[in-house]
Amino acid sequence: MQKSDSAQRVCICLLLAAVGVALYWRVVGYDFISIDDHIYFAQNKHVLAGLTWRNLGWAFQTTLDASWYPLTWLSFMLDATLFGKGPAGPHMINVLLHVANGILLFLLLERLTGSLWRSAFVAGLFVLHPLHVESVAWVSERKDVLSTLFGFLTLLVYARYAAGTTATPRAATPFANPAAAVCCPGGIGTPTQLRRAWPLPEQLPPAYLLALLLFALSLLSKPMLVTLPFVMLLLDYWPLKRNAECGMQNAESGTTHHASPITFHVSRLTHPLLCLVLEKVPFLLLATMASIVTVIVHKQVGTIASLGSVSMLARIENAFVSYGRYLRQTFWPTNLAMPYLHPGHWPLGPVLLGVALVAGFSAIAVWLGRRRPYLFVGWFWFLGTLVPVIGLLQWGSQSMADRFMYVPSVGLFIALAWGLGEMLERWRLPRAAIASAAALVLLALALRSRDQLSYWRDTETLFLHTIEVTSGNYVAYDCVGSALDRRGKCDEALCFLAESVRLQPRYPGSQYDLGTALMEKGRLEEALSHLTAAVKYNPGFADAHINLGKAFLQQGKLDQAAGQLREAVRLAPDDPEAQYNLGTVLLMQAKPDEAIACFSEALRLKPDYGEAHSNLGVALMRQGKLGEGAAHLSAALRLNTANPDAHDNLGLALLELKQPREAADQFAEALRIKPDLPAAHYHLALALLQQNRTKEALPHAQKARDLALAAGQSALAAQAEDLLKQQH
Repeated sequence: MQKSDSAQRVCICLLLAAVGVALYWRVVGYDFISIDDHIYFAQNKHVLAGLTWRNLGWAFQTTLDASWYPLTWLSFMLDATLFGKGPAGPHMINVLLHVANGILLFLLLERLTGSLWRSAFVAGLFVLHPLHVESVAWVSERKDVLSTLFGFLTLLVYARYAAGTTATPRAATPFANPAAAVCCPGGIGTPTQLRRAWPLPEQLPPAYLLALLLFALSLLSKPMLVTLPFVMLLLDYWPLKRNAECGMQNAESGTTHHASPITFHVSRLTHPLLCLVLEKVPFLLLATMASIVTVIVHKQVGTIASLGSVSMLARIENAFVSYGRYLRQTFWPTNLAMPYLHPGHWPLGPVLLGVALVAGFSAIAVWLGRRRPYLFVGWFWFLGTLVPVIGLLQWGSQSMADRFMYVPSVGLFIALAWGLGEMLERWRLPRAAIASAAALVLLALALRSRDQLSYWRDTETLFLHTIEVTSGNYVAYDCVGSALDRRGKCDEALCFLAESVRLQPRYPGSQYDLGTALMEKGRLEEALSHLTAAVKYNPGFADAHINLGKAFLQQGKLDQAAGQLREAVRLAPDDPEAQYNLGTVLLMQAKPDEAIACFSEALRLKPDYGEAHSNLGVALMRQGKLGEGAAHLSAALRLNTANPDAHDNLGLALLELKQPREAADQFAEALRIKPDLPAAHYHLALALLQQNRTKEALPHAQKARDLALAAGQSALAAQAEDLLKQQH
């Protein structure tokens, strides 16, 4: 019989893996999404450099994206090391982690309850449900699938610990003389007694220590599962059914196991719930520390909304409405989108409906909790694990998110599977009919997930769908506009970006994107107004300061440009673009020493930054360091041979080094790439004259004069005219 059960377990695990991979494998060919993927992978220099000792330290120190996820960063670095810089690798690993989570959930529930097929049904719901598409198809949500992997492993090892299957007879009473280690009647001990009763680390069972380690790894991936100690207490109630001696009874099989819980030598420490709560104290301490770190980091970056912007009443309203919406999406998963924006205040109707649903189902779960404990556990698993993201602490602009249901949905699946299973058993329906109904439900979810998955192909497809199924979604309009702009569809992009600004003028993201698109179109005055708005509504927006500085630079307002770029460098000292642009302005302000420092820092941060090599070469030449300047200009050309300015600047350096023939070759190459470059024509004329090739030089001098006049470069035109006069 045991062999038959083992074979069934293996078959179910293989089936879960097969259907999960078959459903999600298409995402391996999908692109990055513009929200967050560039931060977590696509443009993160630390991640793309792969696993190194230096990057290991960075992963544990950085609070990039207002978060502390060291293990998630390390997993992305491993992806880059193994699979390169494209999206295929991280997408594939997300799929495999999701499938592994489904298998672990099945093994966990089957171990806890002894019910093979109900556990398999819950795992199938988990693997195939459309609400989980966001966590799998979005590269940035590696933190979801990775933290859940360690979370489910934590519960699996905890179940093993609670069952006492890893304990030796001595380990069954690990904290004192076995004869003295009991939880017995009489009340609660004093603080001193509690302190003396607490076990030493070397007395803890190995399974308990392993569960604690796995929980820490889950929190290091993402602190979503800070509520896991609460889940453990629910599992203690059902299906573990741990009694006053903290034993365990399998709810399905009726088999009682001798447990090896943490026990206490204080004769008055007897309340069974207190025993179980104290057993979770190390887990609660880890959860508390993770929560504190998360709040501190978010407050430092300013991503937690203040009560002035979102009142506590609005947060409570949104919490109840969100619980109701999550229930609806679990049982009828249509019109799923990303993001769902916070409306500020909800109408009274949805709020009252949410309150009624939460209060009503909670009352039913408590009332039926003794006879049907799975309803109590499933409902409060759902309610409790959503608390960190239900909106009482408001992160960003969303009211809810599909990804927030990745673990909480398990509670609803448990209540559904065991409730329906018990009901169908009473009706004595044929097993084949029950299996067919379950298969149809899973097939319907798989088809709906397949449909939802298709929207995650790329940024434009995803957010066009969001615009279709939501209203007034300024974030979606902004994302579509940015995607169109990157594809060169500037006019279409401007329409979407303008609509985003119209819907929410105080959203810095759309102000920045619209300003940047207008700047690329040469509409500088309009661009300046939007970029100024972006830094007004988000003073810490480094990229907006950079582009505002570049806009001022194009207008010739060097002082304003320098001010914006200095602020960008202050906000993002590790941004090579900020350093480069500030250096460019300082060079134009005749401050070569400061400019050289900026260009050098940009190259330290990004050694293959061709433009920084080119401008550093120019700055060094102005200081008379011709050899060093030429070396950097040559490096710029090695990185980008099609850069006409770099060829022109290298030619000037060679001209100063008395190498007119080599200089003429560089000027000629610049003109081959860009024939209407007036400066290159003028410089080529100078190089040819130094070789006594006057007849060849004069046409270039004339061309330089004509092109400079047409471009409004009067100084260069005058220089070319003087050169022509000298030759007549």
